[in-house]
Amino acid sequence: MAALFYILAALSVISALTVVGARNPVTSVIALVVCFLSIAAHYVLLNAQFLAMVHVIVYTGAIMVLFLFVIMLLNLNKPDGPRKSLAMRLAAAVAGGLLFITLAAAVRQGVQIPPAAGFDPGVGLVRSVGHVLFTEFLLPFEVSSVLFLSAIVGVVMLAKKDKDGTDQATDITEAERARRAA
Repeated sequence: MAALFYILAALSVISALTVVGARNPVTSVIALVVCFLSIAAHYVLLNAQFLAMVHVIVYTGAIMVLFLFVIMLLNLNKPDGPRKSLAMRLAAAVAGGLLFITLAAAVRQGVQIPPAAGFDPGVGLVRSVGHVLFTEFLLPFEVSSVLFLSAIVGVVMLAKKDKDGTDQATDITEAERARRAA
C-alpha cells in the first residue's frame, strides 16, 4: 500500500510539473487531467470512494473538458508568445526561491500531527455519506434543491417563447408601446 502511495505521489508531482512547464497548452491540460486522476486515486487509498468519484466527475470530467474547449476555441497553441521583461523574470525567480526556502524550512522543522481518535472504515463510502446527508443535513439539502429548481424555472421563463414564436420580452415592449400610444 505504501509503494502504491509513493507511485501515485510521484505521478502527481511529475504531472503537476508538466502542467507548469509545458509550452503547449493542450499538453498542459492533459497533464492536469493525469494529476487530477492520481489525486482521485489518493482518495481511494484513503477509503473515500465517494469523494474520489465526485472529484473525477466534477474536475476531470467537467472542468477540464471546459478548459480544453476554451483552449481550442481561442487557439492558444501559438509557438511563440510575448517575452517577459528581465525584471519580471527576476521577480519570478526571487518569489520561487523564497517559496522553496519556506518549504525546505517547513520540511526540516517537521509537522507534528496528532493521530486520529480511531479509524472508521465506513467514513468515505457512499452509503455513509448518503446516510448523513439525508439525516443530519436533510433541511439544507432540500433547500438547495428548491433553490436549483427555482433557478431552472427562472431560466425556462426567460427563454420561453409565446405560441406565435416571439419572445415574451418583445411582447412586453409592444404592450408597453400600445399603452403609451393610447
